[in-house]
Amino acid sequence: MKKWKSYLNSDSIDWLLEENNPSVRFFTLRDILDKDQNDDKVKEAHEKIMAEGIIPKILNKQKTGGYWETAENFYIRTKYKGTVWQFIVLSELHADGNNEKIQNTCEFILQNSQDKLSGAFASSSGENGGDHNHVTACLTGNMLWGLIRFGYLEDPRIQKGIDWIVKYQRFDDGITKAPEGWPYNVGSKKGEACWGTHTCHMAVVKSLKALAEIPPEKRSDEVKDVIDKAAEYMLNHHVYKQSHNLDAVAKQDWVQFGFPLMWKIDALEVLDILTKINYKDNRMQDALNLLIAKQNENGRWILEKTFNGRMQINIEQKGKESKWITLFALRVLKRFYS
Repeated sequence: MKKWKSYLNSDSIDWLLEENNPSVRFFTLRDILDKDQNDDKVKEAHEKIMAEGIIPKILNKQKTGGYWETAENFYIRTKYKGTVWQFIVLSELHADGNNEKIQNTCEFILQNSQDKLSGAFASSSGENGGDHNHVTACLTGNMLWGLIRFGYLEDPRIQKGIDWIVKYQRFDDGITKAPEGWPYNVGSKKGEACWGTHTCHMAVVKSLKALAEIPPEKRSDEVKDVIDKAAEYMLNHHVYKQSHNLDAVAKQDWVQFGFPLMWKIDALEVLDILTKINYKDNRMQDALNLLIAKQNENGRWILEKTFNGRMQINIEQKGKESKWITLFALRVLKRFYS
């Protein structure tokens, strides 16, 4: 097998190590250069994440109580400026879970979005925290992923959410009739999109993302089984294609790379998750070829889609070289071809 750097048009590591993006610098030191967490440069970059750049700007807009905009509209009416969306961005940028403002947001999410009855997360509040009739699989995956990143894995509330994914996440690839009963009957139009006759890709990917965040030694047999099912589901689709017609792209949006993706997915995110859990499957090759072909002459990747203008703080520029997309691309290539 060729060495992973041989797939690059140019070496962009020094660019990723520049001081102007402490989060990317931290991940590059850790994931690309394999620096130990006790390395002085790693520790310095980690400290700067909370002191410089995007995270302090987002936290400065936080309201007392750990939310943004209004407390009640944490998901839908404040897309993408509300609390759920800031939580996802802060998780992506590797904010410090020990920070008081981050902890306040985590508790706000748990109190207002998590359905106490089931452990899943909902797009609105109800009598028992999150509204039992508005739980959403992709939201549940995103919230659990962030909470695990912020150090909540052992919290019983997070364990209950993980159990919900294990019990309810589907992996069917088109069936005649959708399952009946809760949570598959929640909503109407939304319910069909999330729980219809075909498994929702976003739900699979975000659930897999959450479970992949659990350290391997702490994954139960049930969690391992769901990880395997989710990975196999995406591999059957060659990451971004129609499983019943592998010559066709399932959704054009999935071959355009963006950051942050929020509830959406793309081929790069799926590759990043699969390689994180050590998959090296031939069915990933189409997506890898797509990834390699998208780099420019500088060995860098372009930000092709963005929620800029709709978020609290813009991140990078659409159509320009992206440190985040480049970081993820290098990480995927390093994991797969090493």
